[in-house]
Order: sequence, then structure tokens, then C-alpha cells
Amino acid sequence: MNYKQIAEDLLPLLGGKENVISATHCATRLRLVLKDDEVASANREQLEELDGVKGAFASSGQFQVIFGTGIVNKVYAEFAQASGLNDQTSEQVDHQAAAKKKLNPFARFARTLSNIFVPIIPAIVASGLLMGLLGMVTTFGWVENDSALVVMLNMFSSAAFIILPILLGFSAAKEFGGNSYLGAVIGGIMTHPELLNPWGLADAKPETMDFYGLDVALLGYQGTVVPVLLAVYVMSLIEKTIRKMVPAAIDLLVTPFVTVILTGFITLLAIGPLGNGIGSGITVVLNFIYENGSVLAGLIFGGLYSLIVITGVHHSFHAIEAGLLADLGINYLLPIWSMANVAQGGAGLAVYFLAKRAKTKEIALPAALSAFLGITEPVIFGVNLRYRKPFIGAAIGGALGGAYVVLTNVVANAYGLTGIPMIAILVEFGTMNIVNYLIGFAIAVISAFVATWLLGISEEKPAERSDASK
Repeated sequence: MNYKQIAEDLLPLLGGKENVISATHCATRLRLVLKDDEVASANREQLEELDGVKGAFASSGQFQVIFGTGIVNKVYAEFAQASGLNDQTSEQVDHQAAAKKKLNPFARFARTLSNIFVPIIPAIVASGLLMGLLGMVTTFGWVENDSALVVMLNMFSSAAFIILPILLGFSAAKEFGGNSYLGAVIGGIMTHPELLNPWGLADAKPETMDFYGLDVALLGYQGTVVPVLLAVYVMSLIEKTIRKMVPAAIDLLVTPFVTVILTGFITLLAIGPLGNGIGSGITVVLNFIYENGSVLAGLIFGGLYSLIVITGVHHSFHAIEAGLLADLGINYLLPIWSMANVAQGGAGLAVYFLAKRAKTKEIALPAALSAFLGITEPVIFGVNLRYRKPFIGAAIGGALGGAYVVLTNVVANAYGLTGIPMIAILVEFGTMNIVNYLIGFAIAVISAFVATWLLGISEEKPAERSDASK
């Protein structure tokens, strides 16, 4: 594959150098902020015929071209040179700012949450896997429950949730335009040893202290989400305001000091309790829907999730899932999302067998397999949305699979993994949890495959993607 040639062929179809504001890439896609998306959209069919291109679409203020893992980074390197882009680090910063400017307020809020939570997914996934391993060790009696191995595995698995406010503080401050290390300090204040750690101590009651007539509960915020996000947002506002007022000569001394002391008081006296109330309220509402909606909730969430993926808003759900883990110790949303994802793979697999064109088959099979591993963008944008009916078939499969996992109470202990890899974060809750997940997996894939097969595809004239994907 000639990556330089691909980049050179790509550039004019995007409107040339003058139409490219910024560019970056993720694991599978070249992400571009263009002055005029319509130029690229008008050339979409030509773009999709280029060597290595598996699909193209406009979403979240960006025009994105799918190449796949191991290819996109090489194309980006040649594209950056051909388009005259700056170095990757500065370009990524500019890219995010440029993309946000093109979004509406709701989409901008969702993108902000995504930027905060996506970087910490590896830590949450690692903790979930460690919890699964700990569950296997204790369930099968491989060692005594009070052994050093169990004690250490318990420490390893719970650490990320205990210091979650510190991780979030660092990531959120960066996103809000504040100092990341001051954000981590605010997270550290909220998890200080002087405060009662509520993680795993649901029945414990915190002591209170008298602060000039105010009773302040000595309760920590380990594992919480909303309180630290609010606290760090306020911290960033305070820091930026003070920095504008303080002379540069004493900025290093005054700004961090005033920022931390003001934010610390505001957090412990007001933001923390308020944030806990909001977070608990979100959990109560979700539980009400989950418990009373039952199968219907699974049908709706599983059927509509892929529509949300198109908009890019789905990454913001990590905040809700983290809140569930903090409040309940389980994540019942992730199995539903997983059903929607693998159903896209089932529909893509049907397209592979129905298709006549070699190009379609070349894209459909690997894209479908990647969906079974939790990466759905290639199959959604490169295959199923292109022909529309497979996307409908996938929605049917996701709805049926989602209904089943809700009916059988399948839950996970982390977020960020779907498809086959998700099995590892189901182990902690027993064998039937895994069995029911696999049954739901089969229901989603098979029903999506059958629905797509019955609906068929019009391969000769691929349908244009919906404007809702922009």
C-alpha cells in the first residue's frame, strides 16, 4: 500500500490544503476539522474508493476517514506532510479546540465529558480485570482468603476507584483549561485520609466538625464523579481569574495558593455535598428505569445506542457508568451497549455474504470482526450505514440482545470494554453472569444477521448517510 499516494489522492477530495484546519487520528480513523465539510461530503463516494479507505463520515465537528488499525497512523504521517500540518502534539490541541467550535452546546458538553473520561479508561479496565481475577481466586479457593495474594490483588483492583477523583481532577483540569496538577491536588483533598473513605463502607457514618457554626461531615469522595468534576471546573475558573489579576512576577506564588485554598473550602462546604446529591439523583433515576422498565428498557437502549454512537455522544456515558460503579459497585449499562455493538458486527457479517463487490467484502469482514472486539466505527460507518438496511438490522439485534441481558441482570465491574473482551470484567459476578452475557451476545449477533439477510442490501447504489451523522 502506497501511503504517500493515498495521502496525495485524499487531499484534493477534502478540498485541498486551504480547506484543512487541523488533523489528528485515533486507532482507526483520520480525524479532520475542515472549513467546509460539504466539499468532502460531496466527494464521499470517491473517497471510499481510495485504496485502504473503509468509509467516511461527518460527526462531532469533524470529517472522519476510516482506514483501520496499523494503517491510519501511516496515512496520517504522509497526510501531515502533504498538507503542511505542524507537529502532532500541538496539532492535537488545536484540533480539539477547532472541532469544538463547530459543535452545538449539547454536543460540546458531551465532547468535554468524553475528553475527560476516555484517557482514564485503561485504569478502569485494569481495575475491572483485576477484580475479575480476584473473584476467580476467591471463588475457586485457589488460595486462602486472608493470604497475601488476595490482600494485594484487592489493593491493586480497588486503587483506581479510590483515587478516581485524583485521576479525574488531573484530566478535567486539562480539559477545563486549568493546571492539571492543581486539579489532581483538589482530587487529593477530596480523598484525604482525614475523610472517611466510603468505598466499600456503606454502613459507616462519618464524624462531623464545626466550621464557624457549620456542621461539615468528614466524608471522602473516593470513587465519585460529579463532585470532583464540579470542583475542578470551579477551580479552573478561579485559577484563570486570579492569573489575570496577579502580576507575572508573583504568579507562581499567589495563583496556586489562592486557587487551592479557595477551591478547597468551597468544595468541602458546598460543592462536594451538592455533587453527591446530583450523582445519587442520576443513579436513582437510572435504577428506576432499569428496575421498572426491565425488558422494555433493554429493547430501547440496545436498539438506539448505535444511533447515539453516530453523534459521538456515547463517550459521555462513561461519566454515568462511573457514577453507577461508585454508588452501586456494578455497571448494568455496559452489557446493553455491548449488545448493540456486537449486533453491528452480525449485520456486517451478513453484508459480507450478501455483497457481490470485492471492495464491499474487503471492508465488511474485518469491520464485522472488529465489532465483536468492541470497535464498531468501521462497521457502522464503513458498511452498515452505507447501505442503511444493515443498520436497521443491527438495531433489531441490539434491541433483542439488550432486552435479554436486562432480563437476566447481566452486570460488569468496569467500563470501556465491550464484545468478547468484556467477558473478563464479568467474571467477578459468577458463571451465570458470563453464560447469560454469551447468550445475549448470540441473540444480538444472530438476530442482526437474520434481519439484515431478510432486508437485503442495494449494493449498486450505496445510500447516502443520514444528515444526523453530521
